[in-house]
Amino acid sequence: MPSEPLISLRDVHLAFADNPVLKGIDLDVHRGQAVSIIGPSGSGKSTILRCITGLLRPQAGTLRVADTAVHALSSEAEFIALRKRVGFVFQQYNLFPHLSVLENLVIAPRKVLGRARADAEHEARQLLAKVRLDHKADAYPGELSGGQQQRVAIARALAMRPELILFDEVTSALDPETVGEVLTVIRELTEEGMTCVLVTHEMRFAEDISDVVYFTEHGRIAESGSAEQIFQRPRNERTQAFLRHALGEGARRYYPPAPDVLSNLRSYSVSV
Repeated sequence: MPSEPLISLRDVHLAFADNPVLKGIDLDVHRGQAVSIIGPSGSGKSTILRCITGLLRPQAGTLRVADTAVHALSSEAEFIALRKRVGFVFQQYNLFPHLSVLENLVIAPRKVLGRARADAEHEARQLLAKVRLDHKADAYPGELSGGQQQRVAIARALAMRPELILFDEVTSALDPETVGEVLTVIRELTEEGMTCVLVTHEMRFAEDISDVVYFTEHGRIAESGSAEQIFQRPRNERTQAFLRHALGEGARRYYPPAPDVLSNLRSYSVSV
């Protein structure tokens, strides 16, 4: 009998004023999976992540994280309890500029989890070693490169001992030379069995590390499946068009063109 998903969204709808952003999202993430959400800009990818962690409230549908009905939460205490369990790494690093790297990792475990200073600091140093930044413990965020700051942000999320981590376009603001540093850390987390949900424009990386991939367009899940199926044998014409654009002409070796796809590409504008 298959296990219950750690994250489950059913018919989730969300609109900002008269602008519908999510139009009936169904999505499952099982414990230990790496799940990537891909698709054009404005298709609802980041909004899905913000709904999972309670930063946005859908107007309809159900959303569960393990035994927590996120759609039914109402008090600040309930949302704090949820966010203890769900790590979130944003595109912008959001580190405290006036605190050292070590203090950025120690502050939440001490204030939110009530951990002793010595224990929190010991684990913080272990996490900095994990992301290869133990030599930067006493540095301040402004003294680090973008890739280093993002690795600190990942270590900070891990310091809360979450059940899963959400990554929202975490490499999109980085210099190309530092992207690999961050992706290496994420790859290692997935290999260790951490449940990870990624919104990403790094298509080759998503193909390589993902157990399941969801392709979103216009606030809907247009197609989902294994990474191998989505990237090598996508069924949906829009998925095919998106991947051709995102991966370049070299993607043609993975699957034959669907009827009319190539002729539609010039009119299909996508940002990744």
